[in-house]
Amino acid sequence: MSYKWIEWAMKIQSISKNGLAFSKDVFDIERYEQLQKLSAEILSEYSELEMESVLNLFHQEKGYQTPKVDVRGVVFKDNQILLVREKNDKKWSLPGGFCDVGLSSSENIVKEIKEESGYEVKAKKLLAILDMNKHPHPPQAYHYYKIFIQCDIIGGESKIGIETQEIDFFAEHALPKLSLSRVTESQIYLLFEYLRDPNKETIFD
Repeated sequence: MSYKWIEWAMKIQSISKNGLAFSKDVFDIERYEQLQKLSAEILSEYSELEMESVLNLFHQEKGYQTPKVDVRGVVFKDNQILLVREKNDKKWSLPGGFCDVGLSSSENIVKEIKEESGYEVKAKKLLAILDMNKHPHPPQAYHYYKIFIQCDIIGGESKIGIETQEIDFFAEHALPKLSLSRVTESQIYLLFEYLRDPNKETIFD
């Protein structure tokens, strides 16, 4: 799903960050800082994000701007998919999160699933790499690529983590209320296609 205003805000933010990363001229730096504030104002005006929160996020980012990487684990059991209930919004999602520096995508998802659900898994197949902006996620301050990796359970047991409050498996057409910033209903329907057709090719956009 495309929101032109958020596309413009993110482009302005990216230009400002790239300018701040390379500019030496004090007047150029001032102009790029103004652009950064402008992009934060746009995001705050048209979303539920607070201006100060957006600026704090932007100030944490240093160097040349690239999309962030979010990895999500796809675990099936008895024709149902593993979901975890997030503590911060009380809604359900595939286990996962930002990729940590120093770990590969498969190492990251194995770690995330263990921490959030208690299950020990083995990464099996890359199912999809999706651009957040092409799917019906709510507006967010950053541009994300979402990586979906199918995993098989090899041990462990259901156990809540620091960020989760409930763990369960759900049938395709009996999904709970989803945390849409993390995963959408249409994405989960897409993932079930791989359960029905293990030879389905990886999807990217």
